[in-house]
Amino acid sequence: MIDFLQIVGRNFFRFLKHCGQYALLLIDILRSLRHFSIRWNLVAQQIIFMGVNSLPVVILTGSCIGAVFASQIHLKFSELGMGSGVGPVVAYAMCRELGPIICGLMIAARVGASISTELGSMKTSEQVDALRSMAVYPTDYLVIPRLIALLISMPLLVSFSIFFGIGAGYVISVPVLGVEPAYYINNTLRFTGAQDVGVGLIKSVIFGFVICTICCERGLNCGHGAQGVGKATTEAVVSSTIALLVCNFFITFLLNAWMS
Repeated sequence: MIDFLQIVGRNFFRFLKHCGQYALLLIDILRSLRHFSIRWNLVAQQIIFMGVNSLPVVILTGSCIGAVFASQIHLKFSELGMGSGVGPVVAYAMCRELGPIICGLMIAARVGASISTELGSMKTSEQVDALRSMAVYPTDYLVIPRLIALLISMPLLVSFSIFFGIGAGYVISVPVLGVEPAYYINNTLRFTGAQDVGVGLIKSVIFGFVICTICCERGLNCGHGAQGVGKATTEAVVSSTIALLVCNFFITFLLNAWMS
């Protein structure tokens, strides 16, 4: 019993420590943005890495999710005589939930791991301290360009995920499953609007902010050596993934209440 309480207490204080470090990073970010310390050449490099290079995996996952979801929905809807309702359900789900959350999880795994590993390696090799010695604040040089790049890239990546997910649902439903194309298109346009797309884009911006800040915090506060970098990377991916799922839960209810 005592050992169990020690483990719980140790993890609780570690969680409080991470929350404090995260809050300090947010304060540093606000300070940097207030002074407009933005290096746009670094932002452009990060956009290419985070956005352009992530397009293939985002398009592939969005297409697969849309196709599988359409086939599963058609399986049950056809039993109820509602096969033509596959289109709006797929489009609605891709815009509001599947597109943003699947894209967010993929970016957390690909980009988030890279951010924490890169910053953690720089910290253990004392490159972060070298920046301070040259009067370059690490948050301005390392965090802000990545944050701005991800805030710009995430809505575009989610848009591609939604578009290709809906397209894959059409390809599966109409030529393969035999849904009438006129009903599919008309119902999709009728029951899916700009409001649904807006929900997905709002979520994408919030997800991008959560992923970047959590992974930067873990990278800049990692332990010493290769073991510390590996542990920080694992914690960054796991923490950002859990944070996305929790944020998605609350954001969904808030947006539904606001837009109802």
